Amino acid sequence: MFLSAFCGSRSRRRDAIVLIAFWACFTSATAQNECKKPLYLTFDTGHMEVAPLVAEVLRRQQVHVTFFAANERTKEGDGSLGDHWAPWWRARAAEGHEFASHTWNHTYWRADAGGASHPAFRVRPSAGQREGQSFVMSAAEYCEEIARAADRLKAITGKTPLPLFRAPGGKTSAQLIASAKACGYVHVGWSPAGFLGDELPSETASNTALLNKALRDVRSGDILLAHLGIWSRKDAWAPAVLEPLIEGLKQRGFCFRTLRDHPDYAAAAAQVR
Repeated sequence: MFLSAFCGSRSRRRDAIVLIAFWACFTSATAQNECKKPLYLTFDTGHMEVAPLVAEVLRRQQVHVTFFAANERTKEGDGSLGDHWAPWWRARAAEGHEFASHTWNHTYWRADAGGASHPAFRVRPSAGQREGQSFVMSAAEYCEEIARAADRLKAITGKTPLPLFRAPGGKTSAQLIASAKACGYVHVGWSPAGFLGDELPSETASNTALLNKALRDVRSGDILLAHLGIWSRKDAWAPAVLEPLIEGLKQRGFCFRTLRDHPDYAAAAAQVR
């Protein structure tokens, strides 16, 4: 019957083509919704040299990720959230990626410095005017650090970031997490197997070894961590490992989602559209 419809009049052929297109879209959407082994690939900022190549891989592989951004020093331009890189971020927003804060000055938590009634933290930024200095920051000031990066992302992309943040190095305390939550931000770390190793020395952790380890150890539901450039690594992890990793994980039945769809963060993300 379908063949006769296709071989009949011009209007029937046109209707058949429309039906084929509709069915292709329907099956594609169904496949998207039937993600049974999700992974959540995330990128923190860095020197940004590999950012264009990372974007190419993600676009080619049709993978959406969550970017955690700080205004870090870059090999080119005026910082990872500066004007030079603003078009790059806008393009990622147009492609459907999600964003969240990594603190403005990539500010590391070092220790708690206040009590429960007046929480404060000893910190050390790795960017900005106080780069490398250790000082105490109140909970309110730390919240401003988180919000400043989120506000900048919204200003340059037009897209509201998720109400999430990642502390540099993943270094936190219960008090810091509670203080951030009180001002509207939920902390996101990564899974043990999700540490993809792009921060490790090339001499002791080759790209081949890191790829094989991830393909062996990653499990459904894991949050994966990589960066848009690591200063200390000689053999850049991205994009050399990124594309074969994505392809290998897909072959094992995994699919990729942003943190907007993660069960632990979906409720927070639902506040932002």
